[in-house]
Amino acid sequence: MTCPHLEYRDTDADQEFEEARPYCGIVKEFVQPMRADICNDRYDLDHTEHCEIFREHEGER
Repeated sequence: MTCPHLEYRDTDADQEFEEARPYCGIVKEFVQPMRADICNDRYDLDHTEHCEIFREHEGER
């Protein structure tokens, strides 16, 4: 299951992108593709276990 806080956006306040970029709704900023791999639960990763941003937001430090 993909993190519910991950979005892909093709614009920000100042510019348009050719390809959509990963955006984290918790930190309210674009994130690196490697971070998005965690958010998308790729490569045996799980955002509920491996993402410190998600765990802190959910109160599971």
